[in-house]
Amino acid sequence: MTLRSWRALSAGFLALTALTACNQTSSTSTETVPLKEDVAADYWPAVSFTTANHERVEARVEALLSEMTLKQKVAQVIQPEIRDITVEDMREYGFGSYLNGGGAFPNNDKHATVQDWVDLAEALYQASVDDSVDGSRIPTMWGTDAVHGHNNVIGATLFPHNIGLGAARDPELIKRIAEATAKEVRATGIDWIFAPTVAVARDDRWGRTYESYSEDPAVVGQYARAIVSGLQGDIRSGAIDDGHVISTVKHFLGDGGTEGGDDQGNNIAEEETLFRIHAQGYVEGLNAGAQSVMASFNSWQGNKIHGSKYLLTSVLKDKMGFDGFVVGDWNGHGQIEGCTNDNCPQAINAGLDVYMVPTSAWKPLFHNLVAQVEEGVISLDRLDDAVRRVLRVKVRAGLLDAPSPKARRLSGKTYLIGAPEHREIAREAVRKSLVMLKNKQGLLPLSPSAKVLVAGDGAHNIGKQSGGWSVTWQGTGNENSDFPGGTSIFDGISKVVEAAGGQAVLSKDGQFSEKPDVAIVVYGEDPYAEGNGDLANVEFQRGQKTDLALLQRLQQAGIPVVSVFLTGRPLWVNAELNASDAFVVAWLPGSEGEGVADVLFTDESGQIKHPLTGKLSFSWPADPNQNPINAGDGKTPLFPLGYGLSFGEADPLSSALPETYVTDANTAPDSHPVYVLTTQKPWSFAVMDGQSPSVMNSNVLQTESVQVRTTDREVQEDSLEIQWLSGGTQVGFMAAFPEDLLNFAGSQGALVFDIKLENPAGELFLSMACGENCAATLPLADYLKPTSEWQQVVVPSQCLINAGARFGEIFAPFVLESTKAGKATISNVQLVAEQPGQHSCPR
Repeated sequence: MTLRSWRALSAGFLALTALTACNQTSSTSTETVPLKEDVAADYWPAVSFTTANHERVEARVEALLSEMTLKQKVAQVIQPEIRDITVEDMREYGFGSYLNGGGAFPNNDKHATVQDWVDLAEALYQASVDDSVDGSRIPTMWGTDAVHGHNNVIGATLFPHNIGLGAARDPELIKRIAEATAKEVRATGIDWIFAPTVAVARDDRWGRTYESYSEDPAVVGQYARAIVSGLQGDIRSGAIDDGHVISTVKHFLGDGGTEGGDDQGNNIAEEETLFRIHAQGYVEGLNAGAQSVMASFNSWQGNKIHGSKYLLTSVLKDKMGFDGFVVGDWNGHGQIEGCTNDNCPQAINAGLDVYMVPTSAWKPLFHNLVAQVEEGVISLDRLDDAVRRVLRVKVRAGLLDAPSPKARRLSGKTYLIGAPEHREIAREAVRKSLVMLKNKQGLLPLSPSAKVLVAGDGAHNIGKQSGGWSVTWQGTGNENSDFPGGTSIFDGISKVVEAAGGQAVLSKDGQFSEKPDVAIVVYGEDPYAEGNGDLANVEFQRGQKTDLALLQRLQQAGIPVVSVFLTGRPLWVNAELNASDAFVVAWLPGSEGEGVADVLFTDESGQIKHPLTGKLSFSWPADPNQNPINAGDGKTPLFPLGYGLSFGEADPLSSALPETYVTDANTAPDSHPVYVLTTQKPWSFAVMDGQSPSVMNSNVLQTESVQVRTTDREVQEDSLEIQWLSGGTQVGFMAAFPEDLLNFAGSQGALVFDIKLENPAGELFLSMACGENCAATLPLADYLKPTSEWQQVVVPSQCLINAGARFGEIFAPFVLESTKAGKATISNVQLVAEQPGQHSCPR
């Protein structure tokens, strides 16, 4: 097998969407508090929301319910994903709803048009009301993750992520953002948004911190009311009109307070703290009329929320009086003890109303639920309650009387996608979200007539400034062309400076031929989503201070340096602050990078155009191991909650900040590190079918000879299913440039992965590709057990070294090839410094 084509990759090769969710399991704790089984504690308030036409809605719901068969009822509580159902499946089963996951598109086409989205909505709607097979005429509804704009659609307006909006402290702005988002979603024929996230992030190591408005529950509650009102409109008088959408407050409950900031981890808070800190977004969002609540992946005191009858039923429904429906998260029910993705009566019995069940598990789940109701495992009353809730929302949303998606007022209106008025709202949000941490000698704002060097890998990179949940799930694998109508931060700077007669030069690495008056360096975190963003501590660029080196080089050249920091959370950047004359946190501003330049520069007469008003919505750490850190916890942050300099305000950073810290034994790197191969930077997953790689930039990749798709094993999309349609095709993880993996080349190092061979394949080969005249290929049969079940494969690093691999220059660490047609699923691919068990190389 030759690896020549893998070694021919150019330096311009881009990392793609991260396709494997972090395989986190919830931790458990002995620090539990006795729970009341049936009655919620007194501090859970009743929801005051109701509609004027409540009695008419209830009468219609009961009339519909009385005519439904058992299978029709079960269909209403099943929510599959667009990649896993056909129009004929919808016609046969009549699902109550369906979704597109992050990075899923009509026809698996990332560049699907508005009309493509509407056409799919129309086809599935018509199939749902075609009673020729299932006998039902209840329309389905489509849910999507529009979490900072309609972020799955090419050309949509992408607003700043929630952490930036929290810094703006402007609920009225949030409402306008929600209204604009609703219109863009309606333009694609979609009814329902999985937003807002109302988590109160309390540990910045959490990979979803940027989805939280603030560590302050009061800010989160205020924003929850504003965004729900903007998404749904005022539905107290009747129903959601055709310019608004159904909203979802998520993720119920406590996801922002897990131990160690672990995504999908365990929250051990006492119940009063759970209410006081983590529930305020639900109190306000439900009082504003949110019609759905999404259950959270996390556990509370060791018990998965998806299976918590106390929280889902006693608290949310009985005590708070929520009468909408509870939808699960991506196969979250399968994480309940004793459950699988296709068999989980525990979830509906606990209070889940709609199973979000992507992958092919929806079909056995459907039939299992039918049987479990017939057998009495699930009571008919509980099923009826769940269906009643779904129908109630459909009636309130006007779906039973609305025309089909293609005939709705805003459907297909392409001018709404990225509409100028929406982009202007986003640009305003960018301006108001910026937070200035340093401004030595009043460097900012700058004169637009200056000679400006613009450097850093974020300067002209709309994907990086937009972060996760931007076209693709992880926000990776995108180019500026994937954001038509958007502007990079450099675009905005160049426009302002050139209009004033100045000069703006883009130089990613900071090289220059003529010394500039000032350098603006745009850098920060690369995009990520969910568990892929979890950190051990919050030191920025731990172990590879490339951005710091750029700042220091410019500073040493006598150039004033302005840092524009792109981040989804507060990070320890003391050295970067020292190497900057001014430091502005831009968070993840989205598609309208021009908003940054609006604030950084004066007008041509030297007057401030837009004041700097953003204030930290999270405490900023003084030490990378200082998490969790929150106002009132007795810890001293570097910058407190609410901090943010204004123009002309005295800068308190008069002396250099400490650039070293004492490593906490509890957060020190493992002495035997695990190097997980995911599609996070620098790794991408690709198929070598011909002379050039086909890069996987959504959740499915189809070529003439192989099909790859993400699938669920334990958690969302934690595995890759590889179907060879013919032999000879190579698939694997790769990077644009060789990576130094010498840490894993020791005598105990190994390449470890799980594999399942689901049907006979040809001979399988495992390879590593490295530098010139450097490759290793091994027959995988030497390391496999004769089983069709999941098995762990351990390939000692020494075996690969013996075969020719040089671990100091690896750019394809894991490559598989089958000589014939066949199927394999892989999971947990990793390099380890110490292999599990004792393994030797075959002779």
